[in-house]
Amino acid sequence: MSTLNPLRALVAAFPLAFAMPALADIKDYEFQLTQKELKQGDGVVVTVRLIDRRTGKAVPDAVIFASRIDMEPDGMATMASKLEPVPTTEPGSYAFRTNLIMEGGWRLSLAAKVQGEAGTLESRLVLKATP
Repeated sequence: MSTLNPLRALVAAFPLAFAMPALADIKDYEFQLTQKELKQGDGVVVTVRLIDRRTGKAVPDAVIFASRIDMEPDGMATMASKLEPVPTTEPGSYAFRTNLIMEGGWRLSLAAKVQGEAGTLESRLVLKATP
């Protein structure tokens, strides 16, 4: 019987030898608006956070390479405004200055690369400009 104990231990430990940490997928990340309603006007700052859905933690150092804001939620996708990136002090937060020229629904579209992940994170967030 004593010869079976080391064999049992080896068999029990065998699956652990191949255990690997769960790999992340680009779908494990999402942008979230910090405010869904903003005052209409020029110089409005729209801020988003990049979150790892698995942990709920903010993800710093993403590279946002495409951004657009337009009034698609109100059926006016051609009504767009310029976005200018502005610095933030909070890791995982990304901010943009824009001109919300009209009250109503606005769509913020972002495309980003997350450090260490393959693929592109694409996001479309809806916010509201109020008087």
